[in-house]
Amino acid sequence: MSSLEIRIGTRGSQLALYQANWVKDRLTEVHPHLRVTLDKIKTTGDKIQDAPLSKIGGKGLFVKEIEEALIQRRIDLAVHSIKDVPAEFPEGLHLAAITKREDPRDVLISRDGRLLKDLPRGAEIGTSSLRRQAQILHFRNDLKMIPLRGNLDTRLRKLETMNLDGIILALAGVKRLGFEGRVTEVLPFEISLPAIGQGALGIETRMDDREVEGRIPFLNDRASAICVSGERAFLKRLEGGCQVPIAAYGEISGPILRLEGMVGTVDGRTLIRHRLEGPVEEAEALGVKLAEILLKEGAKEILDEVYGRSAPSVSIDDQNNG
Repeated sequence: MSSLEIRIGTRGSQLALYQANWVKDRLTEVHPHLRVTLDKIKTTGDKIQDAPLSKIGGKGLFVKEIEEALIQRRIDLAVHSIKDVPAEFPEGLHLAAITKREDPRDVLISRDGRLLKDLPRGAEIGTSSLRRQAQILHFRNDLKMIPLRGNLDTRLRKLETMNLDGIILALAGVKRLGFEGRVTEVLPFEISLPAIGQGALGIETRMDDREVEGRIPFLNDRASAICVSGERAFLKRLEGGCQVPIAAYGEISGPILRLEGMVGTVDGRTLIRHRLEGPVEEAEALGVKLAEILLKEGAKEILDEVYGRSAPSVSIDDQNNG
């Protein structure tokens, strides 16, 4: 990279390109002499479209190949949806900035305009997320959940082609692509707690790249970064992946961070939820403490069953200062 060029790595979906171009535009606004280019990279999650994410397993399905390009210096920074980014990073890489968060809630788009509570018994709902599936079934256990993969625009088409009664999507992506007019209902957190980091973008860089690091601090939104760091600490402590319904959302009120987390069973019969609050300066400790409370309240057994291993040990006393 020359001092006047930055190469952005991104997935090739319509939404990913919108997000990468948004970052590109911000960079060229602040650094008008900078040449910013996009490098579209196909990830494992993009290549395998005929299986649920929970079945193809592993962490980083939508970031691994992009991170490899970053390590190999073929790109200079990566733009990710935070909810796709695992809690652990390859050596030498980190999240250098977290952008101002878009609305993190989930939405229902129904075929005939009915609200979730008004859908007929046995209605078929499409979703690519076990987190959404568990929470929707907990709210209405008579609904039938249909695995739904593909980019956002593909899933919107499948609402009609698969004759589904509705689909559940992230409002952030729907808004970014201009489909907000199709939203039937924005789901409250009481029904569907978001994925970790949902609505925020993460800018991943090489830790030793001072040239790039020096150009991007303006992209970081402090409040969003605090909330997301608490949520990601919660996820990291649970050692969770896409095989388990896990959700968390942080919100700042003055000097206080309020953090709520959930771990559930795929069938929605058991949802373990808890809420904590503490100083914004202790966001990560708060996330860890919240995870340990849920582990003690039954999340450990859920994780044990899914992974066939011992879940992280519980030691709430170690986190009393959080």
